[in-house]
Amino acid sequence: MKIWKVLLLSSLMLILFACSNDADTTASEEPVLEDETDVVDEGSDEPEAEAENSNPNATPEMDFDMEGRVIKVVSWYDEAIPDNSPDNIARLENLEELKEKHNFDIEYITVDYGEYRDRATAAFMAREPLGDIMRLPRPWMIPTLTKQDMFEPLDEYVTNDNAFVLEYTNDFSQYDGKGYGFRIGIMGAASGIFYNRTLLDELGMKPLQEYIEEDNWNWETFIEVAREANQDTDNDGNIDTFGLATSSIVVQALASNEASLVNGNEQSLDDPKTVEVLEFISKLDTENIARPTQGGDWTEPKQFFLEGNTLLYAGSDYEANDFNEGLAEYDIGFLPFPKGPSASSYHSHNTIPNYYTIPTGTDDPDKLVYLWEKIYDIESIYDYPKQPDLETFFSNEDDINNARLASESMQIIEQIDYYPSMPYYEFVDELREGVSVSTLIESYQAPFQSAIDEIWND
Repeated sequence: MKIWKVLLLSSLMLILFACSNDADTTASEEPVLEDETDVVDEGSDEPEAEAENSNPNATPEMDFDMEGRVIKVVSWYDEAIPDNSPDNIARLENLEELKEKHNFDIEYITVDYGEYRDRATAAFMAREPLGDIMRLPRPWMIPTLTKQDMFEPLDEYVTNDNAFVLEYTNDFSQYDGKGYGFRIGIMGAASGIFYNRTLLDELGMKPLQEYIEEDNWNWETFIEVAREANQDTDNDGNIDTFGLATSSIVVQALASNEASLVNGNEQSLDDPKTVEVLEFISKLDTENIARPTQGGDWTEPKQFFLEGNTLLYAGSDYEANDFNEGLAEYDIGFLPFPKGPSASSYHSHNTIPNYYTIPTGTDDPDKLVYLWEKIYDIESIYDYPKQPDLETFFSNEDDINNARLASESMQIIEQIDYYPSMPYYEFVDELREGVSVSTLIESYQAPFQSAIDEIWND
């Protein structure tokens, strides 16, 4: 539904309200809505039919009775659709209509994140899963539980790209050629580079947006920018403005070069793309490009950026709220993470993608996926995914477009979250301390592979 339709509908509802005692109820996501089609389409069935047929990947309408079944949806947060947007109102309307047509209800069960993995695993091993639909992160299920036939494969049912984010089924939840998860909503957060546009202007540097427009935002130009921003502005012999908040950006760099530490069940430290990443990170430290640590924890780079004297910070789009508040006097911009030499496009990253799964033995998995498809298969009023969020995060149109650009591709990076025995942090520490890349690869190939074997050979 386009925005003008919403405005037209609102006007018509006001007129109808003045002429009768009937009142429509409005809510978002899961509340009940009156049928909008009757008002807008003036009794014609053709627009509705056209909408149903507009997506060739949509599942044809099905007629079945769930006989009062209560579908249990388990997650570490409340999965109930909130009533906070016109799109969610449409989804809630769909949900109520589907409940009526197919005779079912939904129970949302929330389990504390700190307990979830152990409870879910124990329930799976007892063949008594916690629910019919369970949200799980990839490393909790693949390969350990998936190879024990704990989940229903879902590729056959998840085809509607207007309702589902297909990458989560076709790629992120794949095991042995089958997809075991499905995802509604959005791809995920855009990861990239926040930059202090005010500081950039004060230093007299080239606008960073020009690198995007020139298609020249890559590791080389990134290093040039960071190096140029390292300045002693008061001539006291000490650097007082810094180019890059930290060199601890291994995951982002791997994603930006389409590289990995693990390929299937094998370590890939000596893969040429991975070697390029390691050499890039090493250069940031050995050539004093990144701001040196002051012994802080993982939050230190963000604190550096919040000081207002550091130009570049690698982060995710939702962190913009922190900078809008903490750097209110500065103009903060956003760029995709620069392309690596082996990359074909810009990429965001994710280390632990999560999605819905359906445990093996659950009744009618095809019908469950069908119901979720029909709940979320709406005509959005927005022009693009995450529009209201991005317009809240950023006021500059270039920054919004850059976040959208960064969101177009997501790279999954496996590391210690998948392999608990992997000496990942020790590896990164030695890399940043200046140990040569060749020495690191030689030293860590065996322990990385051992950690991987613990999981895949279990």
